Amino acid sequence: MASPSIAQLEKLLGTPRDGALLRFSLGMEYAKMANAEKAAEYLRQAVAKDPGYSAAWRALGKALEAAGQASEELAGYRDGIDAAQKKGDKQAEKEMAVFARRIEKKLAG
Repeated sequence: MASPSIAQLEKLLGTPRDGALLRFSLGMEYAKMANAEKAAEYLRQAVAKDPGYSAAWRALGKALEAAGQASEELAGYRDGIDAAQKKGDKQAEKEMAVFARRIEKKLAG
């Protein structure tokens, strides 16, 4: 069952307002509802529309973590780190680097 805000946002899909921010917003709403798969789907679309959207990369990593997809999560964080470096977003870069190191240890361990 989708929340009213999700229903309102989904009405904007395919309109001139459809873009990375809309897809990010949908992903975040689905993440709040603990629907990690749907959240990841929309967040992947957000970064496809704007590969430099570091907040979307970070959120995608978190959604993939919630979905139990550690290797995809790691790849997402690595892409997000690259995007953050290109954008000069030092905070997002640092956060995703920490998350990536934790996943690397978990996968190695």
